[in-house]
Amino acid sequence: MSDPLAGSLDTDREFVRAAVADHADAWDAAGTVPIDLLRELGKRGLLCAQVPTVHGGRGLDSRTNGELTAYVGALCSSTRSVMTSQGMAAWAIQRLGDPEQQAKLLPELVSGQLAAVAFTERDAGSDLSGIATEITPDGDAVVITGAKRWTTAAQYADLLVVFGRYQGGAAAVVVPAAAQGVRIEPVPTPLGCRAAGHAHVELDGVRVPAGNVLGGGGPSMALLVTTALAYGRMSVAWGCVGILRACLRASTAHAARREQGGKPIARHQLVARQLAELFVAERSATLACEYASGCWDEKRPDLVMAGVLAKYTSARHAAVAGAAAVQILASWGAEDSGLVARAFRDAKLMEIIEGTNETCQLLLADHALSSTRP
Repeated sequence: MSDPLAGSLDTDREFVRAAVADHADAWDAAGTVPIDLLRELGKRGLLCAQVPTVHGGRGLDSRTNGELTAYVGALCSSTRSVMTSQGMAAWAIQRLGDPEQQAKLLPELVSGQLAAVAFTERDAGSDLSGIATEITPDGDAVVITGAKRWTTAAQYADLLVVFGRYQGGAAAVVVPAAAQGVRIEPVPTPLGCRAAGHAHVELDGVRVPAGNVLGGGGPSMALLVTTALAYGRMSVAWGCVGILRACLRASTAHAARREQGGKPIARHQLVARQLAELFVAERSATLACEYASGCWDEKRPDLVMAGVLAKYTSARHAAVAGAAAVQILASWGAEDSGLVARAFRDAKLMEIIEGTNETCQLLLADHALSSTRP
């Protein structure tokens, strides 16, 4: 028997390709993805496809959602970044929210509402223990005061999931983007993912019902951040697989067609070496992501570290691949528009978000030390 979900995903891929592929360069130049398209993707359940079916979502496992993320990432990293943002928000609500909050908020995220997750601050980047945003109880409400930076998709968001300090611990609180005291300032010239809606978010005494605090708050900041970042790292890792696949396709097609010295440049050994390394990079990143998704779907205890490994491996390879693709395409790749130019810029950003390469290396080194002790 055929799998009806598989057929549905094939239809969705066709929709995404038709809606995105020929427009990614223009969106990158304009710095925006049409919000009507993002809402349509949301209504189709594609922005956070792991939301359970009981809440109206697709209920995809991590592996299937990862392949969907890679597919979108190969077409447009900005659109994929919005998927990552929406998925992180949904995952935070699913993991931190109580049943009533899940039943209210998750259906909104698969019906056209858009969300962003606000972590980063001026003094809290890779080390999010430095978050200074305060969530203060005030009767039947809470008051949020702080400043967030580089909040992906905040320009599009209807809801913001804001992380901050709360009653000696930490909390995530859902804030309507239109609430009084919220100011969203677009990042003017991002290096990569230029249409992903990056923005700085000011929260000046924003007042929302206490019931907007997910799960009532209380866990440590480390636990809250790890919960949300686990999904974000997986999504970015699979998105980088998409970048790698796009670079590999573009590079092999050009190298097979372009001739120098009476033969295709693919037959020149130095170019062939780069093509081989691109192929190895795509395969290595894919295998790391497949392993991490397997850990996620099987609820294995090493899923967090597997996600760190996948994110580090995929982002590092994607950054190298973007540079190699530009080198292979030469003048065809050196213009600021075009797939490989976008890949070059977008992939560099992937080495920074959801934990820099250096942060990932420290985490992996600690894991190696702890797991190999006699």
